[in-house]
Amino acid sequence: MDTLVLLTLTGLGLGALYFLIASGLALIFGLMDVLNFAHGAFLTVACYTAWRTAETVGGIPGLLLAAVVGTATGLALAVVVELVLIRRLYGRIKEQILVTVGLSLAVPALVQTVWGADARTFPVPDALSGTVGVLGARVPVNRFLLIAVALLVLFGVRLFLSRTRYGLIVRAGVEDRAMVTALGIDVTRAFTLVFALGGALAGLAGVLGGIYFGSLSPHQGTSLLVFAFVVVIIGGLVSITSVALSALSVGLVQQYANYYAGGYGDLAVVFLLAAVVLARPAAGTGSPLGRLRRALTAHRTHAAGGTA
Repeated sequence: MDTLVLLTLTGLGLGALYFLIASGLALIFGLMDVLNFAHGAFLTVACYTAWRTAETVGGIPGLLLAAVVGTATGLALAVVVELVLIRRLYGRIKEQILVTVGLSLAVPALVQTVWGADARTFPVPDALSGTVGVLGARVPVNRFLLIAVALLVLFGVRLFLSRTRYGLIVRAGVEDRAMVTALGIDVTRAFTLVFALGGALAGLAGVLGGIYFGSLSPHQGTSLLVFAFVVVIIGGLVSITSVALSALSVGLVQQYANYYAGGYGDLAVVFLLAAVVLARPAAGTGSPLGRLRRALTAHRTHAAGGTA
């Protein structure tokens, strides 16, 4: 029982981290139709700036300041990338992919040049490095921190999209940008705001990723981005809530499979992705079960016609 509790809460914490990364990715991709492969690079740079800040100040104040610095770093990088590169490439998917993939390769290499290729220990305060007892299991305290932050981000993003003026402008601009612009509304500024928000979420995820793993490395953001894309694909772009549920599913499956299936957590996530993609109905085709039923019905109808 204690093992199951530990795996569940650890999986929820990992899912919360995946959601923090995937939420910014889903905002940029879902609202702006920009496939941002540089999202992991934002996370990496933010994690390193947060690490330097936390190491310099120390303790809880250092961690709080590191969270602010990391979030601001991700936001600033996203704004610069959007203004200099992405703004000229809206509607040009291939060029967007080439540019953002190039950034995803160049930025970690630059980080490795500055801080070296070796992993660094992220300074976690004593208050977050211990464990707490839950139903007989000793669960790391930082898992609860990640879950709490993920819930706050989920609520904040939902509020931004449904209740704020810029959220409505972005949603309308995606549907018909020309009409919104004709009404005198600056859609470009709203798009920059969404890109900045996505970068800020990546920066925050970088800080919390350092706390979760207790270390950081130049390619940490790239490896985490893979799971963030899996979360977005499984959850779809229907709502941010579906992305959150998808992140929790991926985190739980990965933790359970790592323990019960001999460390094959990553492979289990791949199988989960394949199952969801295959079971998801294509537009206008219905579910796979429905397609199979129609095919069998058509075959029986054809066979009966041939017999007659």
